[in-house]
Amino acid sequence: MARLPMYRQIADAIRKKISSGEYKVGEALPTEAQLREAFSVSRVTVRQAIKLLVENEELESVQGSGTYVKANKVNYDIYQQSSFSEKWEHLNKVTHSDVVAFEIQRAALHIAEHLNIREGERVYFVKRVRYIDDTPITVEETWMPTNLFPDLTYQVMQGSKYDYIENQKQLVIDRSEQEIIPILPPKDIAELLKIDAATPIIEKRTIGYLEDATVFEYSRNYTSPTEYKFTLVAKRKHG
Repeated sequence: MARLPMYRQIADAIRKKISSGEYKVGEALPTEAQLREAFSVSRVTVRQAIKLLVENEELESVQGSGTYVKANKVNYDIYQQSSFSEKWEHLNKVTHSDVVAFEIQRAALHIAEHLNIREGERVYFVKRVRYIDDTPITVEETWMPTNLFPDLTYQVMQGSKYDYIENQKQLVIDRSEQEIIPILPPKDIAELLKIDAATPIIEKRTIGYLEDATVFEYSRNYTSPTEYKFTLVAKRKHG
């Protein structure tokens, strides 16, 4: 494999310092002279590295002020079944949930179909606002069969649903089927996310399965696209 050009090596080194927290989001990068000395490279190389990171929207250059670390969108790996907190743990962010609804309902026909149960069976309906530090990132609406989780509580849903299922209930989560749809947010969702109702968002619909193929949840997540990016890898079929 060909050796990376020096400016790309410097860009990668800066990325690592951002990931480790040495260079913090919102703070100015060291000066050009300081970076030249730190990496023992020329001014041209430093400028190329910074130009690359600015064009990739990882850094922001402010005329007359300096270059700043931008908040990075979390890469939502759609192939990885993980909880909200697990998706952000590499960034050392504080996550928490505000439960705005916790109810037992009779399953409407479309909810029953998604959960593979009969219409009218009892289900939990839980609506949560998911936060990173003090910023609302996602509004999640979840339906779960009460017969699977008779001891589910409001307090459990303030924490990690997956932790409850795997560690308290000793159930094995196998997979999920997901749909991603761009929408304009309903009024209540826009208010909870603190965004303009004219701002497009992402709605992700998820059906979760246990290892025995039992459906344990149907969820709708409303997410601001300013915080997430969705990356897929597609391979061309041969033969």
